[in-house]
Amino acid sequence: MAKINPIQLQKHLKGMDYPASKEKLVKQAQKNGADDNAISVLEQLPDNEYTSPTAVSQAVSGMK
Repeated sequence: MAKINPIQLQKHLKGMDYPASKEKLVKQAQKNGADDNAISVLEQLPDNEYTSPTAVSQAVSGMK
C-alpha cells in the first residue's frame, strides 16, 4: 500500500463537493493534477460516500 501525506491529499481534492463517491474523488484529484501515487491511494478506497475531507483522510489512514 502506498502512503500519502494527508495535507497533500487534501490539496489534490481541492474544490471537491461532499458527499462524494470514490469515483468523484479520483476524478477531482486527476483534475487537480494528482500524481499516480495519490490516484492509486484513492482508487483503493472502499466504494463509499465520503461526507467530508476528514472522512477521506480517516479512510486513507485506516487502509493497510
